[in-house]
Amino acid sequence: MNGAQALMKTLADAGVEVCFSNPGTSEMHFVAALDSEPRMRAVLTLFEGVATGAADGYARMAGKPATTLLHLGCGLGNGLANLHNARKGKVPVLNIVGDHATYHVQYNAQLQSDIETVARNVSPGFVRTSQSTQALCQDAIDALAAARSYPHQVATLILPADVSWGEGGTPCPPHPITPPQAADEATLTALASLIRSGAKVAFLLGGQALYEPALMAAGKLAARYGTKLFSEVFPTRLQRGAGLPVVERIAYLAEMATLQLSGIEHLILVDAKSPVSFFAYPGKRSDLVPDGCHVHTLATPEQDALRSLQQLVTKLEADSTTPTLQPAKRPSRPRGKLSAAKVCKAVGYLLPHDAVVIDEAITSGLMLGVMTQGGPRHDLITLTGGAIGQGLPNAVGAAIACPQRPVIALIGDGTAMYTIQALWTMAREQLNVTAIIFNNASYSVLNVELDRVGAEAQVGPKAKSQLDLRGPVINFAELAQGMGVSARRAATAEAFCLALEHALTSPGPHLIEALVPESLGPGKRRVLPWLLRSLPNLPKPLAIALKRKLAP
Repeated sequence: MNGAQALMKTLADAGVEVCFSNPGTSEMHFVAALDSEPRMRAVLTLFEGVATGAADGYARMAGKPATTLLHLGCGLGNGLANLHNARKGKVPVLNIVGDHATYHVQYNAQLQSDIETVARNVSPGFVRTSQSTQALCQDAIDALAAARSYPHQVATLILPADVSWGEGGTPCPPHPITPPQAADEATLTALASLIRSGAKVAFLLGGQALYEPALMAAGKLAARYGTKLFSEVFPTRLQRGAGLPVVERIAYLAEMATLQLSGIEHLILVDAKSPVSFFAYPGKRSDLVPDGCHVHTLATPEQDALRSLQQLVTKLEADSTTPTLQPAKRPSRPRGKLSAAKVCKAVGYLLPHDAVVIDEAITSGLMLGVMTQGGPRHDLITLTGGAIGQGLPNAVGAAIACPQRPVIALIGDGTAMYTIQALWTMAREQLNVTAIIFNNASYSVLNVELDRVGAEAQVGPKAKSQLDLRGPVINFAELAQGMGVSARRAATAEAFCLALEHALTSPGPHLIEALVPESLGPGKRRVLPWLLRSLPNLPKPLAIALKRKLAP
């Protein structure tokens, strides 16, 4: 075997089944080796950000890594935004990045770059350049072990062309996966005593703690002791719907998050980090933990969140407690002129059982959570790292990981254009994805942020032009059709519902372009800064009611 063939067998033996690729010259022997391994599915993407985002979405749903195949440092750089999201989401991904032959590096050819430095931004835990064909497969096994360790991570293996084509490659067996440890006895005892004390306690759940078994365990504690359950603002994967405990997501807007946490005396982290503001704002706090609230950790990302919660439930004698579960409830069928809220209502009305819902709708998705919380069981994937352009590629990966499940991706118009090439891969692979593009012809969230950072007084026509997408307004239906995806435009709720019903009952990918006004239009944006400033001074019931009205 040459190095590439041995590497392919090593990856397949270790359970890697999919390669999302955007190859170049240095990767041709790896590409040729794909035909030597029938267990490896090769999925071509037309942009590296699609490959990396698809690997992220695949791993979120499959629970194991796919590999990306990227061309040199420039190709890796093109995929960095979605690898950043995977890193923040603690998602296992293995990058294989081709490089010039080892003896060619000295010539500093046009595409020569420092790949390791680029890679460390998104895979600080494992970056390695393989130095020989004989060492290649062991390097790959080490990279996979790093990606699969707790917390999961992005690992990058750099593959020089001569290491790939060199003869004498020897496949290596996979390392056994070491299971993570649960919380120690001292932690369990201390937290059990704290919860029994009657203090106001809340759990902040993230990562593995947002899957059904962990949610059920946390729900028992909430039912028995009145503890509050929060999730991180942008969870990697949240299982939700009728029959599961209700978990309140921390709000994106710092003022609202502070309101949610007010009155909490003890915040217990379970595979989550202590909440901080997404950005800094003049005169506002970055740390969102209220004064007087103490932060504790039940399980770090390196530990077993489920077992830690279950052991805490046992210690608190809550095993037989029945958690309070979300009742089944759907919204009514929307009617009239289409709005972002009515799109979310239609999704809630028609949501199929066992769907994978990907939310990158930004401001247009403000009503999605409340409209779907009582719907059939589904998984929710969100923009964990905040780097836009994740949603459409995530949908590709999720659909490949779960081919029997419907995938619905709700995407803002601005973010859609970052990785619009994902539509072509959906068509090529005939994936059951319904992409919903909210076309409001604006970077709406940036208009909101313009006011919040205090720059609105300096805004003129040039500044405003940087935040709107008119002139020309993008026609996403035509773009989709040009890449082989069936597409419709909708400007009324009736037309949107018909389009969504058709998409959910017809195989293959579909795109629905929802022509909607901004959810937070100019009038609401003028009021929003005043409202946010006033929240701390309002009676708490009124403040909470206002928060739920704006961002339920």
